[in-house]
Amino acid sequence: MAGRCSPHYFNDKGNQDVSSKFIKSDLEGLDAMSDQEIDRSDIPELDESFFEREPVSFPPPKRQLTIRLDEDILEWLKGQGRGYQTRINAILRAYYEAHKHETADHR
Repeated sequence: MAGRCSPHYFNDKGNQDVSSKFIKSDLEGLDAMSDQEIDRSDIPELDESFFEREPVSFPPPKRQLTIRLDEDILEWLKGQGRGYQTRINAILRAYYEAHKHETADHR
């Protein structure tokens, strides 16, 4: 397996195809090897500083909803390129962060 380069790991859209039969074959071969047979020469040793770091935290999952926006706002957001829904979330997040400590109760 060492030194093997397989361009078959990418699908027709250029994305890595992790369900590929080629990857499965490589993983099966790796699974069949003993720990001593696995080449770890390209993996750096982990020192104490690695384990002292804060664990990676992931943002909470997003909820799907339907929202009505003014047409010009939506066109502007979409005109910025891919990811307009992520931009909407970022805009709302920035507003929330700027105002979350306000104590006004307008319910």
